[in-house]
Amino acid sequence: MTTLASLETPCLILDRGRLERNAARMTARFAGTGVKLRPHMKTAKSIDVARIALAGNFGGVTVSTLREAEYFADHGIDDIIYAVGLVPDKLPRMARLIRRGVRVSGITDSLALAEAISRAAVAEGVVAELMIELDSGERRGGLAAGSDAIVELGRALHDLPGTRLGGVLTHAGNSYQCRSLQALQDVAEQERLTAVTAAAQLRAAGLACPVVSVGSTPTATHGLSHEGLTEMRCGVYLFGDVFQHEIGSHALDDIAVSVLATVIGHRPDLNAALIDAGALALSKDRSTGAPGLPEDVGFGMIMDETCSHRIGRVRVGHVYQEHGMLVCDGPFPFDQLQVGTRVRVLPNHVCMTAAMYDGYRVLDPADPRRVADYWPRANGW
Repeated sequence: MTTLASLETPCLILDRGRLERNAARMTARFAGTGVKLRPHMKTAKSIDVARIALAGNFGGVTVSTLREAEYFADHGIDDIIYAVGLVPDKLPRMARLIRRGVRVSGITDSLALAEAISRAAVAEGVVAELMIELDSGERRGGLAAGSDAIVELGRALHDLPGTRLGGVLTHAGNSYQCRSLQALQDVAEQERLTAVTAAAQLRAAGLACPVVSVGSTPTATHGLSHEGLTEMRCGVYLFGDVFQHEIGSHALDDIAVSVLATVIGHRPDLNAALIDAGALALSKDRSTGAPGLPEDVGFGMIMDETCSHRIGRVRVGHVYQEHGMLVCDGPFPFDQLQVGTRVRVLPNHVCMTAAMYDGYRVLDPADPRRVADYWPRANGW
């Protein structure tokens, strides 16, 4: 039997029980609303996680790389949104999926790119379905709701020989800047209004807009109205992380992914200890260091081996390539963190931390010390 104590460290741990609860909670939130839950798999990159996320849902996913799209298609998922701005160079890989019978949609906010994508699609002998990307406040990619460019682009996607207008899509990444429930609800409503306004523009111009897609974990969790929406895309809710906990997306004990590490040294002169998990095991994300959050946990929060309780207020204060330095306010608890002790590090930003690994060591829901399975990840682009 494989146990936590028998694993080499550092390694990525997935608490299946917490994952299943997180997935079921979000599925229940949208059940009966008319809004389809399309989980974003960019964090998990795992068909085993996808099967849990899709239980009780319509079966479509969101991805952020074509590698993910190909991987999930190979495992039988045939409705995929590739939610990164599409460029013509990506058409050959997308076309191969289309020819296999996979409905894979891209996104764009550019008339010039739409025309170039159409030419590439015609050369490949396919029609590429494209969603119009909208900016609902993140100020990354996308068109502003109300802009004349939305109808112009929609008409082009409808008329060009190599494209088809699939609908509109936005992501309220600016929800990560919120520091109150009211602010989260306001951003969720702005996200919704952006999408439904753009959809109304297209329909008023005589263009079909079958998909009105929004989504981020904070807005999916706290939005008050879903009127006019057809899809919700969110993904981090499946695993959770300390940052999402601190902005109110979930409880601390909902965090399903952690890094198992070993204490490898003490530095009493520095009031610190060392673990064998550094930047290449944890990432260098410092999201909880942003202004207005309850606590800066450095590069991760330190829990006991079973992740049942936090050890003092110990955090990963510094990371080197393969070393992490544990620090805390006040005297360091060397007695609880002796050399050889196993700890679990809760990540600041689970997407970045999980990306460091090839797969998950999956815990048995009935026994928090038993490793029941190994689930590989589809890394790369």
